[in-house]
Amino acid sequence: MTSMRDIKQRIENVRSTEQIIRAMDMVASTKLQKARRQLEGVRPMYHELKRVVEEIGNKEEVEDHPFYFERKVKNSLYIVLTSDRGLSGSYNVNVLAHALKHMNEGKNEKILVVGSKGNEYFKKRNKNIIRKITNIADARVYYGTENLAEWVSELYLSGEVEEVYIAYTRFENVLSYTPQVERLLPVATGVELEGFGNSDEKKYEPNLATFIDHVMPLYLHMSLFRAFSEAHTSEQAARMVNMDAAGKNASDLIKDLTSMYNRKRQAAITQELSEIVGSANFLSK
Repeated sequence: MTSMRDIKQRIENVRSTEQIIRAMDMVASTKLQKARRQLEGVRPMYHELKRVVEEIGNKEEVEDHPFYFERKVKNSLYIVLTSDRGLSGSYNVNVLAHALKHMNEGKNEKILVVGSKGNEYFKKRNKNIIRKITNIADARVYYGTENLAEWVSELYLSGEVEEVYIAYTRFENVLSYTPQVERLLPVATGVELEGFGNSDEKKYEPNLATFIDHVMPLYLHMSLFRAFSEAHTSEQAARMVNMDAAGKNASDLIKDLTSMYNRKRQAAITQELSEIVGSANFLSK
């Protein structure tokens, strides 16, 4: 039977853990606010660039351009964004399972995995990881995605892969984030765009091919940076929610243990009083 001393020690341990959890909750909340501001800043630029490249894709003269031409697919590159740390609920599991399901649809995949959690996941399944990126600092994400966009572009143009996908978690709100797998390359053609006038009337200087060569590096960079921002915001939201739930569970456990301690203490006091009264009655006789 658990002694009062053991219960008291457990209460102290849980209370200490609760303090750590609350601190982690505050850190995640602060990081979430910063990540949301970054995401809100990059989303408009990404969507406008996406509209521009898809608008160009409606022109007949770009059908044979390397960034738009549909080649026979032999190898697919997957960029999978996960976290380096746990304590974020089902955040990593959801996006990894979603990416793995997409890969198993007859794809001969090459994987660039971001985050140690994703690296461990795919290594256990003997997947073809050609590059891994871990422990990337928040301050280096912008320039890191720029370098990554150049690497992806070279890999695609050299013919080592015929298509490029990115798997990430899209942030909706603090309680909702959805795993996504989107194709980056080749760019979709024939996309219907509304509310932007007739694209045939637009002129591109000095010519359309040169314009594409200049806009695509920026588009790839912003696509990767936006996906990183979405994933990072989702991660911090998941961690904050998870820490908040853990903190409430710790508080409830402390209440239950305190009640148990008080009941045992009351029982011990009652036992002592009974023994004293019994002894007094015995002596009086």
